[in-house]
Amino acid sequence: MGSRGGALLWRAAPAAALVCGIGLLPWLSHTDPALTVLKARSADRDPDPEALAAVRTRLGLEEGPSVLLGRWLGGLWHGDAGRSWISGTEVAPAVGQALGASLLLMAVSLVVACCTAAAVCARTLHLGARRRLHGRIPGGSLSAVLAALPEFLTASVLATVVGVRLGWLPALGWYGPQWTVLPALALGLPAGAVLGRLLDDRLPAAFAEPWASAATARGLPGRNIARQALRRCVPGLLPNLGLFAVGLTGGAVAVEQIFDIPGLGRTTLQAALAQDLPVLQAAALALVALAAVTTAAARLAVGRLVGTALRDGALHTLHRPLHTLHGRPSTVRRILPLAYGILLLGVIAAGFPRDPLALDTTTRLRPPSTTHPFGTDALGRDMLARVAHGALDTLLLALAVSALALVAGVLLGLLPRLSGPLVDTVNAVPPVLAALLVTALWRGGGATPVVAVAVVAWVPLAAHTSALLRQERATLHLAATRALGAGRWYLLRRGILPAVLPPVVRHGLLRLPGVALALASLGFLGLGAQPPSPEWGLLLAENQPYAERAPWAVLAPAAVLALLGALAVTATGRAGARVGGAR
Repeated sequence: MGSRGGALLWRAAPAAALVCGIGLLPWLSHTDPALTVLKARSADRDPDPEALAAVRTRLGLEEGPSVLLGRWLGGLWHGDAGRSWISGTEVAPAVGQALGASLLLMAVSLVVACCTAAAVCARTLHLGARRRLHGRIPGGSLSAVLAALPEFLTASVLATVVGVRLGWLPALGWYGPQWTVLPALALGLPAGAVLGRLLDDRLPAAFAEPWASAATARGLPGRNIARQALRRCVPGLLPNLGLFAVGLTGGAVAVEQIFDIPGLGRTTLQAALAQDLPVLQAAALALVALAAVTTAAARLAVGRLVGTALRDGALHTLHRPLHTLHGRPSTVRRILPLAYGILLLGVIAAGFPRDPLALDTTTRLRPPSTTHPFGTDALGRDMLARVAHGALDTLLLALAVSALALVAGVLLGLLPRLSGPLVDTVNAVPPVLAALLVTALWRGGGATPVVAVAVVAWVPLAAHTSALLRQERATLHLAATRALGAGRWYLLRRGILPAVLPPVVRHGLLRLPGVALALASLGFLGLGAQPPSPEWGLLLAENQPYAERAPWAVLAPAAVLALLGALAVTATGRAGARVGGAR
């Protein structure tokens, strides 16, 4: 009981610390809450010391952090989240309405994501059911492009083309179910492509297990075999599905902005920018509660799917060397990563000698030409130069953050008792919310996107590592090796790491465009780099108003992001093969 009580206490401690940190935001913030309230409610009144002191007394900000936290927690216990500093209205009803809109959007987006994931791995399921997976390399470039598409760019294109020009679906507002379709597509397609790739990476090993051969020999229908292969692989991805659910709720700020959706992400952004901390507190607390629910649901689903096998140690390992599963990759498959890499480096090399800040108002919004291969922007600046120089601000940072996230995710994932509560807690903080909290506490700056993304980027990799570790520990071959007297380090080096590292490394490479997109999204929302920086997210934000007149100004940075995604995805198999073969 003591050990179990200690585990429960450790699991609750990070969540409690996060809740207390949220409650102390008015005290931790470097801004003066009294000045914020005075400007919002009495814009014409001078912020003299007497007026500011009166506001602080009315808000109870001079009573100290412990009293401030106790009063906030006591209000929550009675369903009172306080009043907005800007409007003076109660916070709880407004945040509840925003959460309802975001939950509806999240549910429809998850449906789109699951359908997209099914389409990505449909061919593998079909070939595996017919026992024809030899030579099959999971995934393709289309899923790479989908995974690398910026959500805000997809949302802009859908709103402009499908909503405005074609008029098939409403593009702005939030008045009924049909208003959810376009934003759900913008959110669900990239998320589904990532989930589909992760699932497609595991399915060949599931079809290679002895039960699949026995089922085929007994004449069971192929659809039944495919269904069981899915059931075998899905538990390892359920923690990441929970992360997607929280991210689609609190991290859909850009999409909510474009489609004018009164969701939780947009409400949080507006509250943070206006320094309306009571609203920011309530929104962050709602995400903490959502993270707890999704984590519990994921654990329950894993227990229902493979709980007995995990308890009895009756699983087979899903790790196989890639060449035994897929055969030798074709020449095209081998040269694709090299081709994509050369193309990306070629774009950067061609644009780097050019001046990204040179203005020429006589060449505003010029289409691509020999002089300006990527065209020009609204100020006449060369888009090729800006994209190339932006690579230093976006690509190198994404590589550094991804590498740190991979190392931290693997190390913490191998210690699930230590990292489990941290994963559950940080899961409640999407990159956008992390950036908002950083902005609220330290006034933001150029380092805000890096800090915000680095804080949360390791979480999906740690969750994936822990899920694979749990399943691998329950395998028959590991139990047999342990029975023969193998020590803990031998089992880790020879049994666990060769099974866990390849898929997690491929997952980390697959997340590289997502890290770049997270950095770009924060720049797009104005939480990162500021003009005239050529950071890719800022390029998309600056040129979005001209998307109809000058689509090349938006397509240039978007195409480079898609190229980065294709490079990452095509490199996952080879990188995973090297890791898996390094025994």
